[in-house]
Amino acid sequence: MKVFRQVVESGSFVAAAERLDLSTAMTSKHVMNLERNLGVRLLNRTSKHMSLTEIGTVYYEQCQEILERLEVVEAAVRRSAVAVHGVLKITAPVWFANPLFAKALAEYRSRYPDVLLDLNLNDRVVDLVEEGFDLGLRVTNNPSSSLLLHRICPIQFQLVGSPNYLLKHGYPTNLNELSNHLLLAYSYSQFDDGLVFHSGPNGREIVKMKVSMRSNSSSMLYQAALASMGLTFLPKWLIEEDLTSRQLEVLMPEYTFLTFLNAVYTSRRYLSPKVRTFVDFLTNYFSGIIEQENNG
Repeated sequence: MKVFRQVVESGSFVAAAERLDLSTAMTSKHVMNLERNLGVRLLNRTSKHMSLTEIGTVYYEQCQEILERLEVVEAAVRRSAVAVHGVLKITAPVWFANPLFAKALAEYRSRYPDVLLDLNLNDRVVDLVEEGFDLGLRVTNNPSSSLLLHRICPIQFQLVGSPNYLLKHGYPTNLNELSNHLLLAYSYSQFDDGLVFHSGPNGREIVKMKVSMRSNSSSMLYQAALASMGLTFLPKWLIEEDLTSRQLEVLMPEYTFLTFLNAVYTSRRYLSPKVRTFVDFLTNYFSGIIEQENNG
């Protein structure tokens, strides 16, 4: 249709070919294919002259209107490809409902006010494509190989308990003493063979603990720890205020679980500006916080 319009407006196949940067033969072929598909002759051609047929005139007028609307749509799509706006649908673990992450979201929104954040907190592994998410935030050392991944920052999980629990059951000072304590376990983790510590001073060590409760909700484990039901591993982001107020205490800080916050998405090609800016922002934001902590 574009070639046909250009031929009509240029007055010849040669002039149209020059404007379209095509060969004259290819320009003629486009028009011939168009006529064959429509089953009508659009142009009268002689060796010296070219003119529209009656049906060709009608078709040309309709082409103009259609192509002008198409150009408007294409221009709008190109603007959208660089503009940071729209709904950004994100899935993340439940414990992301914490002050540190909320401050990060507020800072992002102040920079990109045309983005509506639609945050779904769920501790199960969500299918991004099936459930229509733009982006997943996952805390793991072994992300799915079926997704594209961008590592944002490391996250520490610390062993914590409430003062009341520790007064009743004692303060463990080494791994062997943990066997006398109750563990609040995350359902998606396996503790049947014991709790594996990789980052302690003696390398890899395994400790058996009695599991008093399992839950698929990190928020439930957090509340259970506050209620003195046992010890559990919680992310540092979630418990900073509780540590300051001494509602929770860190036990054996030399034994921590270090894992990583990852952004996962289905395709890197044509990554939308809202996804790209959000991932880049979180990476820079938390890198700055970690650097401050290390220097502090």
